[in-house]
Amino acid sequence: MRNLDKYKGILPAFYACYDDKGAVSPAAVRQLTEYFIRKGVKGIYVNGSSGECIYLRKDERKIIIENVMEVVNAHPEHRLTVICHVACNNTEDSMELAAHAQKCGVDAIASIPPIYFHLPAYSIARYWNDISSAAPDTDFVIYNIPQLAGVALTNELFAEMRRNPKVIGVKNSSMPVQDIQMFKQQAGEDYIIFNGPDEQFISGRIIGADAGIGGTYGVMPELFLKMNELLAKGEIEEAKRVQYAADAVIYKMCSAHANMYAIIKEILRINEDLDIGGVRDPLEPVRGDADRKVAAEAAEMIRKAREEFL
Repeated sequence: MRNLDKYKGILPAFYACYDDKGAVSPAAVRQLTEYFIRKGVKGIYVNGSSGECIYLRKDERKIIIENVMEVVNAHPEHRLTVICHVACNNTEDSMELAAHAQKCGVDAIASIPPIYFHLPAYSIARYWNDISSAAPDTDFVIYNIPQLAGVALTNELFAEMRRNPKVIGVKNSSMPVQDIQMFKQQAGEDYIIFNGPDEQFISGRIIGADAGIGGTYGVMPELFLKMNELLAKGEIEEAKRVQYAADAVIYKMCSAHANMYAIIKEILRINEDLDIGGVRDPLEPVRGDADRKVAAEAAEMIRKAREEFL
Protein backbone atom coordinates (compact mmCIF):
# COMPACT_ATOMS: atom_id res chain seq x y z
CA MET A 1 0.00 0.00 0.00
CA ARG A 2 1.69 3.21 -1.13
CA ASN A 3 1.59 6.35 0.98
CA LEU A 4 0.19 9.20 -1.11
CA ASP A 5 -0.54 11.54 1.79
CA LYS A 6 3.13 12.54 1.98
CA TYR A 7 2.72 14.23 -1.42
CA LYS A 8 -0.37 16.27 -0.50
CA GLY A 9 0.51 19.86 0.27
CA ILE A 10 2.83 22.63 -0.87
CA LEU A 11 6.04 21.47 -2.56
CA PRO A 12 8.24 24.35 -3.76
CA ALA A 13 10.49 23.71 -6.72
CA PHE A 14 14.09 23.86 -5.52
CA TYR A 15 16.36 26.50 -7.04
CA ALA A 16 19.83 25.92 -8.45
CA CYS A 17 22.42 27.14 -5.93
CA TYR A 18 25.76 28.59 -7.04
CA ASP A 19 28.84 30.13 -5.50
CA ASP A 20 30.30 33.46 -6.63
CA LYS A 21 32.10 31.73 -9.51
CA GLY A 22 28.95 30.08 -10.85
CA ALA A 23 29.74 26.55 -9.62
CA VAL A 24 27.13 24.50 -7.76
CA SER A 25 27.47 25.32 -4.06
CA PRO A 26 26.84 22.45 -1.61
CA ALA A 27 26.73 24.96 1.25
CA ALA A 28 24.03 27.03 -0.49
CA VAL A 29 22.05 23.87 -1.29
CA ARG A 30 22.05 22.97 2.38
CA GLN A 31 21.04 26.51 3.38
CA LEU A 32 18.12 26.51 0.95
CA THR A 33 16.97 23.12 2.23
CA GLU A 34 17.08 24.39 5.82
CA TYR A 35 15.07 27.43 4.70
CA PHE A 36 12.28 25.23 3.34
CA ILE A 37 12.21 23.15 6.52
CA ARG A 38 11.83 26.35 8.58
CA LYS A 39 8.99 27.52 6.36
CA GLY A 40 6.99 24.36 7.06
CA VAL A 41 6.31 23.22 3.50
CA LYS A 42 5.31 19.62 2.77
CA GLY A 43 8.21 18.84 0.47
CA ILE A 44 10.45 20.00 -2.35
CA TYR A 45 10.87 19.23 -6.05
CA VAL A 46 14.59 19.12 -6.83
CA ASN A 47 16.49 19.48 -10.13
CA GLY A 48 13.48 20.47 -12.20
CA SER A 49 12.89 23.50 -14.40
CA SER A 50 13.34 25.94 -11.50
CA GLY A 51 16.54 24.10 -10.67
CA GLU A 52 17.89 24.91 -14.15
CA CYS A 53 18.36 21.19 -14.75
CA ILE A 54 18.72 21.53 -18.49
CA TYR A 55 21.90 23.58 -17.93
CA LEU A 56 23.48 21.36 -15.26
CA ARG A 57 25.83 18.42 -15.67
CA LYS A 58 25.00 15.02 -14.21
CA ASP A 59 27.63 15.35 -11.51
CA GLU A 60 26.21 18.73 -10.47
CA ARG A 61 22.70 17.34 -10.20
CA LYS A 62 24.06 14.51 -8.06
CA ILE A 63 25.80 16.97 -5.75
CA ILE A 64 22.54 18.89 -5.31
CA ILE A 65 20.36 15.91 -4.37
CA GLU A 66 23.07 14.47 -2.12
CA ASN A 67 23.24 17.67 -0.09
CA VAL A 68 19.48 18.09 -0.03
CA MET A 69 19.02 14.60 1.40
CA GLU A 70 21.79 15.10 3.93
CA VAL A 71 19.83 17.98 5.45
CA VAL A 72 16.41 16.37 5.04
CA ASN A 73 17.51 13.21 6.85
CA ALA A 74 18.95 15.29 9.67
CA HIS A 75 15.46 16.67 10.41
CA PRO A 76 13.16 13.69 11.08
CA GLU A 77 10.90 15.99 13.12
CA HIS A 78 9.86 17.68 9.85
CA ARG A 79 11.00 15.32 7.15
CA LEU A 80 10.40 16.91 3.78
CA THR A 81 8.98 14.79 0.98
CA VAL A 82 11.56 14.91 -1.81
CA ILE A 83 10.83 14.43 -5.49
CA CYS A 84 13.91 14.46 -7.70
CA HIS A 85 13.61 15.23 -11.40
CA VAL A 86 16.08 13.00 -13.25
CA ALA A 87 15.38 13.45 -16.95
CA CYS A 88 18.23 14.07 -19.36
CA ASN A 89 17.96 14.12 -23.12
CA ASN A 90 19.03 10.49 -23.40
CA THR A 91 17.88 7.39 -21.58
CA GLU A 92 21.24 6.22 -20.22
CA ASP A 93 22.00 9.44 -18.35
CA SER A 94 18.44 9.62 -17.04
CA MET A 95 18.67 6.07 -15.70
CA GLU A 96 21.97 6.90 -14.02
CA LEU A 97 20.41 9.87 -12.22
CA ALA A 98 17.35 7.78 -11.29
CA ALA A 99 19.49 5.07 -9.70
CA HIS A 100 21.51 7.71 -7.87
CA ALA A 101 18.36 9.45 -6.58
CA GLN A 102 17.04 6.16 -5.21
CA LYS A 103 20.37 5.50 -3.50
CA CYS A 104 20.10 8.94 -1.88
CA GLY A 105 16.69 8.00 -0.47
CA VAL A 106 14.28 10.30 -2.30
CA ASP A 107 10.56 9.64 -2.12
CA ALA A 108 9.97 9.85 -5.86
CA ILE A 109 11.69 10.55 -9.14
CA ALA A 110 10.12 12.55 -11.96
CA SER A 111 10.75 13.06 -15.64
CA ILE A 112 9.72 15.22 -18.54
CA PRO A 113 9.42 13.47 -21.91
CA PRO A 114 12.45 13.48 -24.21
CA ILE A 115 12.78 16.89 -25.86
CA TYR A 116 13.78 18.11 -29.34
CA PHE A 117 12.70 15.09 -31.42
CA HIS A 118 8.93 14.61 -31.40
CA LEU A 119 8.79 10.95 -30.47
CA PRO A 120 5.72 8.70 -30.70
CA ALA A 121 3.89 7.87 -27.49
CA TYR A 122 5.26 4.33 -27.34
CA SER A 123 8.84 5.68 -27.40
CA ILE A 124 8.05 8.15 -24.62
CA ALA A 125 6.49 5.36 -22.55
CA ARG A 126 9.58 3.20 -23.05
CA TYR A 127 11.82 6.11 -22.03
CA TRP A 128 9.85 6.67 -18.82
CA ASN A 129 9.60 2.98 -17.99
CA ASP A 130 13.33 2.51 -18.56
CA ILE A 131 14.04 5.38 -16.17
CA SER A 132 11.66 3.91 -13.60
CA SER A 133 13.33 0.51 -13.90
CA ALA A 134 16.61 2.06 -12.73
CA ALA A 135 14.88 3.06 -9.44
CA PRO A 136 12.55 0.10 -8.86
CA ASP A 137 11.88 0.92 -5.20
CA THR A 138 10.99 4.57 -5.84
CA ASP A 139 7.74 6.24 -6.88
CA PHE A 140 7.60 7.82 -10.35
CA VAL A 141 5.92 11.13 -11.29
CA ILE A 142 5.21 12.10 -14.89
CA TYR A 143 6.09 15.74 -15.58
CA ASN A 144 3.73 17.22 -18.16
CA ILE A 145 4.96 20.60 -19.41
CA PRO A 146 4.10 20.70 -23.13
CA GLN A 147 4.86 24.40 -23.60
CA LEU A 148 8.54 23.64 -22.93
CA ALA A 149 8.93 19.94 -23.71
CA GLY A 150 7.12 20.19 -27.05
CA VAL A 151 4.91 17.16 -26.41
CA ALA A 152 1.80 16.80 -24.24
CA LEU A 153 0.68 13.94 -22.05
CA THR A 154 -2.44 12.35 -23.51
CA ASN A 155 -5.08 10.22 -21.82
CA GLU A 156 -3.83 7.25 -23.79
CA LEU A 157 -0.20 7.71 -22.76
CA PHE A 158 -1.20 8.27 -19.13
CA ALA A 159 -3.26 5.07 -19.21
CA GLU A 160 -0.28 3.18 -20.61
CA MET A 161 2.01 4.56 -17.91
CA ARG A 162 -0.39 3.53 -15.15
CA ARG A 163 0.42 -0.07 -16.02
CA ASN A 164 3.72 0.66 -14.26
CA PRO A 165 2.96 0.20 -10.53
CA LYS A 166 5.58 2.76 -9.54
CA VAL A 167 3.75 5.59 -11.35
CA ILE A 168 1.85 7.59 -8.74
CA GLY A 169 0.69 10.59 -10.74
CA VAL A 170 1.38 13.69 -12.79
CA LYS A 171 3.02 17.03 -12.17
CA ASN A 172 0.79 18.93 -14.55
CA SER A 173 2.28 22.22 -15.72
CA SER A 174 0.14 22.68 -18.82
CA MET A 175 -1.92 25.85 -18.61
CA PRO A 176 -5.48 24.52 -19.10
CA VAL A 177 -7.01 23.51 -15.76
CA GLN A 178 -9.13 21.14 -17.84
CA ASP A 179 -6.06 18.90 -18.12
CA ILE A 180 -5.98 18.51 -14.34
CA GLN A 181 -9.66 17.57 -14.32
CA MET A 182 -9.09 15.12 -17.17
CA PHE A 183 -6.17 13.36 -15.52
CA LYS A 184 -7.87 13.23 -12.11
CA GLN A 185 -11.13 11.96 -13.54
CA GLN A 186 -9.28 9.28 -15.47
CA ALA A 187 -6.95 8.13 -12.70
CA GLY A 188 -9.08 8.55 -9.59
CA GLU A 189 -7.99 8.75 -5.97
CA ASP A 190 -5.18 6.20 -6.34
CA TYR A 191 -3.02 8.81 -8.09
CA ILE A 192 -1.73 12.27 -7.22
CA ILE A 193 -2.22 15.17 -9.62
CA PHE A 194 -0.02 18.17 -8.84
CA ASN A 195 -1.00 21.65 -9.99
CA GLY A 196 1.96 23.15 -11.85
CA PRO A 197 1.12 26.72 -12.98
CA ASP A 198 1.45 28.87 -9.86
CA GLU A 199 -0.88 31.57 -11.20
CA GLN A 200 -3.80 29.14 -11.08
CA PHE A 201 -3.06 27.27 -7.85
CA ILE A 202 -6.55 27.55 -6.37
CA SER A 203 -8.19 26.89 -9.75
CA GLY A 204 -6.19 23.72 -10.19
CA ARG A 205 -6.88 22.56 -6.65
CA ILE A 206 -10.61 23.18 -6.93
CA ILE A 207 -10.85 21.29 -10.23
CA GLY A 208 -9.10 18.23 -8.80
CA ALA A 209 -5.39 18.70 -8.07
CA ASP A 210 -4.33 17.07 -4.81
CA ALA A 211 -1.27 19.26 -4.22
CA GLY A 212 0.96 21.87 -5.81
CA ILE A 213 4.52 22.05 -7.09
CA GLY A 214 5.64 25.50 -8.16
CA GLY A 215 8.64 27.57 -9.12
CA THR A 216 7.55 30.75 -7.32
CA TYR A 217 6.45 29.04 -4.08
CA GLY A 218 9.98 29.29 -2.72
CA VAL A 219 10.08 33.07 -2.67
CA MET A 220 6.68 33.36 -0.92
CA PRO A 221 5.86 29.96 0.61
CA GLU A 222 3.67 31.50 3.30
CA LEU A 223 1.17 32.71 0.68
CA PHE A 224 0.78 29.29 -0.93
CA LEU A 225 0.57 27.60 2.46
CA LYS A 226 -2.17 30.09 3.34
CA MET A 227 -4.08 29.34 0.14
CA ASN A 228 -3.86 25.63 0.87
CA GLU A 229 -5.15 26.20 4.40
CA LEU A 230 -8.05 28.36 3.20
CA LEU A 231 -9.05 25.81 0.57
CA ALA A 232 -9.13 23.09 3.23
CA LYS A 233 -11.55 25.28 5.21
CA GLY A 234 -13.68 26.01 2.15
CA GLU A 235 -12.89 29.74 2.32
CA ILE A 236 -12.67 30.23 -1.43
CA GLU A 237 -13.11 33.99 -1.57
CA GLU A 238 -10.27 34.63 0.85
CA ALA A 239 -8.09 32.09 -1.00
CA LYS A 240 -8.82 34.02 -4.18
CA ARG A 241 -7.60 37.25 -2.59
CA VAL A 242 -4.31 35.59 -1.63
CA GLN A 243 -4.00 34.12 -5.12
CA TYR A 244 -4.42 37.55 -6.68
CA ALA A 245 -1.71 38.94 -4.40
CA ALA A 246 0.68 36.11 -5.31
CA ASP A 247 -0.10 36.58 -8.99
CA ALA A 248 0.70 40.29 -8.77
CA VAL A 249 4.13 39.34 -7.40
CA ILE A 250 4.65 36.86 -10.25
CA TYR A 251 3.70 39.44 -12.87
CA LYS A 252 6.08 41.94 -11.28
CA MET A 253 8.95 39.43 -11.26
CA CYS A 254 8.31 38.60 -14.92
CA SER A 255 8.45 42.27 -15.90
CA ALA A 256 12.23 42.47 -15.47
CA HIS A 257 14.83 42.15 -18.20
CA ALA A 258 16.47 39.42 -16.12
CA ASN A 259 15.19 35.85 -16.00
CA MET A 260 12.51 35.35 -13.36
CA TYR A 261 14.71 32.99 -11.33
CA ALA A 262 17.44 35.61 -11.20
CA ILE A 263 14.87 38.01 -9.74
CA ILE A 264 13.67 35.36 -7.29
CA LYS A 265 17.20 34.86 -6.01
CA GLU A 266 17.59 38.61 -5.56
CA ILE A 267 14.35 38.69 -3.57
CA LEU A 268 15.59 35.88 -1.33
CA ARG A 269 18.64 38.03 -0.57
CA ILE A 270 16.43 40.98 0.30
CA ASN A 271 13.69 39.27 2.31
CA GLU A 272 15.42 36.20 3.73
CA ASP A 273 19.13 37.15 3.82
CA LEU A 274 19.68 34.01 1.73
CA ASP A 275 22.36 34.07 -0.97
CA ILE A 276 22.17 31.17 -3.42
CA GLY A 277 23.95 32.87 -6.31
CA GLY A 278 22.66 33.88 -9.72
CA VAL A 279 21.53 31.92 -12.76
CA ARG A 280 23.50 29.95 -15.29
CA ASP A 281 24.07 31.11 -18.85
CA PRO A 282 22.24 31.49 -21.12
CA LEU A 283 19.63 32.56 -18.55
CA GLU A 284 19.71 36.33 -18.16
CA PRO A 285 21.16 37.53 -14.83
CA VAL A 286 20.21 40.64 -12.87
CA ARG A 287 21.85 43.60 -14.59
CA GLY A 288 21.64 47.23 -13.56
CA ASP A 289 19.29 49.32 -11.50
CA ALA A 290 16.11 48.51 -13.45
CA ASP A 291 16.25 44.80 -12.58
CA ARG A 292 17.16 45.54 -8.97
CA LYS A 293 14.21 47.92 -8.75
CA VAL A 294 11.84 45.19 -9.95
CA ALA A 295 13.28 42.77 -7.37
CA ALA A 296 12.98 45.33 -4.58
CA GLU A 297 9.37 46.15 -5.52
CA ALA A 298 8.43 42.46 -5.68
CA ALA A 299 10.12 41.85 -2.32
CA GLU A 300 8.07 44.66 -0.79
CA MET A 301 4.87 43.26 -2.31
CA ILE A 302 5.59 39.91 -0.66
CA ARG A 303 6.19 41.55 2.72
CA LYS A 304 2.94 43.51 2.46
CA ALA A 305 0.99 40.38 1.46
CA ARG A 306 2.40 38.54 4.47
CA GLU A 307 1.23 41.37 6.72
CA GLU A 308 -2.24 41.35 5.17
CA PHE A 309 -2.97 37.64 5.03
CA LEU A 310 -0.93 35.90 7.71
